[in-house]
Amino acid sequence: MEKTYALGFDVYGTLVDPLALADPLQALVGDQAIQFANLWRFKQLEYAFRRGLMRRYTDFDACTRQALVYTQRMLRCQLPESDQDRLLEAYLYLPMFPEVPAGLAALQAQGHQRIAFSNGVEASIRALLANVGLLPFVDDVVSVDDLRTFKPDPEVYAYLARRAGRPLAETWLVSSNAWDVIGAKAAGLRAVWVQRRSDVVFDPWDVEPDLVISRLDELPDYFAGQA
Repeated sequence: MEKTYALGFDVYGTLVDPLALADPLQALVGDQAIQFANLWRFKQLEYAFRRGLMRRYTDFDACTRQALVYTQRMLRCQLPESDQDRLLEAYLYLPMFPEVPAGLAALQAQGHQRIAFSNGVEASIRALLANVGLLPFVDDVVSVDDLRTFKPDPEVYAYLARRAGRPLAETWLVSSNAWDVIGAKAAGLRAVWVQRRSDVVFDPWDVEPDLVISRLDELPDYFAGQA
């Protein structure tokens, strides 16, 4: 019988694509759309990291809004408030990567727990997953908002294992973010790096993922091979 695990799936960048916001941004900022989307995402993460370190928590939705304000100022392209609201609403409708449902369904058939595990607010993550049709493919949604801090705080990864009812060694993180993988490994979890682009480089921190895949539907084959 195959051994089963608790699998915590990062959401933004792993299940859904936040950089797809470059498409609606094209109509608003033209040739700056890709730069805008990348900078917005970068500052969103930076604000979460800084607030976690400072112990001055505000939730991820607020970080996202503040990062949007910063990006407009930095690129000198102030948008009307109505357009800003539409962009923030678009965060609830980010497109999923196409192989995700099949990958999650195959993992379910193998008996693994599948948990959406995010820096995002639980209500927002549930709405996002419901809107793209992924909510039925996960067993639970675990948000750092419960602890009022952010990944890569070690306590967040320990919380994932507790919520899953599994020891750390039987809990895996699956993420496209190298910093997330390193955080999970530092906390005692096993981790899969989803390298969706071949030109993305893993951080040289003398920490390696347990597995590197390019698509989520490669993960069931790996676990099947471990039986």
